[in-house]
Amino acid sequence: MTVSKNWQIMPKDLFNMGPIVPVLVINNVEEALPIAEALLTAGIKVLEVTLRTSAALDVISAIAKELPEAIVGSGTVTNRQQLQQSYDAGAKFAISPGLTKDLLQAGNEGNIALIPGISSISELMDGADYGYDHLKFFPAEASGGVNAIKSIGGPFPDIRFCPTGGINLNNVRDYLALPNVVCCGGSWLVSNSIVENKNWSEITKLANQALAHVK
Repeated sequence: MTVSKNWQIMPKDLFNMGPIVPVLVINNVEEALPIAEALLTAGIKVLEVTLRTSAALDVISAIAKELPEAIVGSGTVTNRQQLQQSYDAGAKFAISPGLTKDLLQAGNEGNIALIPGISSISELMDGADYGYDHLKFFPAEASGGVNAIKSIGGPFPDIRFCPTGGINLNNVRDYLALPNVVCCGGSWLVSNSIVENKNWSEITKLANQALAHVK
């Protein structure tokens, strides 16, 4: 199925904006801008704010409004209603942990790029049927990690992945070394303890360290 998409940013461009996509779980909207600014200072522009907290949509809205240089999107999107809410909040893209045919269709009809999540070849084939060739592989480490993605590359050489789940400084280079992996999602740059202590400079430090590590 080929579809004409009205997306503001195409997934290929999104994936190529940087090797690491921070996965952000933000509980309070007042933490949104300091976290985003700390990541932007290190040169990380693409930010995934997961819809796991009641503040998430307000967080997306605040970053989209106050920091237009950031490319903010929503994560943990599981249905078309959340996709619409993400767009309304100012998200430029949406990432789902898995996929349903209704969500794939909603993505094709919507105004922001959808990156569907898969952990099996059958799900990949469903996504490809709807025209999706840039996917999240989740949960990466629990679903076979580097070896699984390498194996998938054989029959599906045109699919590109952003693996997420269990990725950190110790294994991120192994993922990025694969020809079908363009970027990796990770939560280690912004831990709960850093946010609780409001240690924003530590976020910049960890982000700089990560980017230097994967060069």
